[in-house]
Amino acid sequence: MNKLLVSMLLVLGFVGTGVAVAEQTDSTSPSYDMKAQALLDMERVQKKFVDLANAVPADKFGWRPSPDTRSFAEVLMHVAAERYQILGLMGAKAPAEFDGKTFEKSKADKAEVISELDKTWEFTKQTIGGMSNADFAKLLPKLGPQANAGDVVYILIADAHEHLGQAVTYARVNGVVPPWTQEAQKKAAEKKGQQK
Repeated sequence: MNKLLVSMLLVLGFVGTGVAVAEQTDSTSPSYDMKAQALLDMERVQKKFVDLANAVPADKFGWRPSPDTRSFAEVLMHVAAERYQILGLMGAKAPAEFDGKTFEKSKADKAEVISELDKTWEFTKQTIGGMSNADFAKLLPKLGPQANAGDVVYILIADAHEHLGQAVTYARVNGVVPPWTQEAQKKAAEKKGQQK
């Protein structure tokens, strides 16, 4: 019983220390290039979206898990639209022809959907690439008292990862293994074969 009590006190002590540290504010400058890291992450996600879109048969682009959900094509078009809309929160201007109300359902053809992903990726690269690290700290009071442009970029990245998971699930339900998973499985099998 004493060992249990001591263990619990130690855990509570560590948790309490962690809470105290978490409450402190860090006002130091980042020690890494936020722009480069954001672009690298977005580039990796973009590649996965396009690779997955290329792996999914064209006749599955209209597939949806239920009538009240997005189709595979609509998920990808939603991702493309959000690049314009989320970056718009910090003042980036979408092309004049972009209509956020209709964009998601505007294309269902595989090649056209992939083309839109590529166009909005170029927009994203240009927008984030045009920022300095100091721009990431630029306050955006309309989004909240401490909100800044870096928060907007972070929201874009987090949202892209969320929808990539959704797209992977859609693909797997339709029997499509993501290309990067196939590659990892192939390398693991080769490594296992070499160990014999």
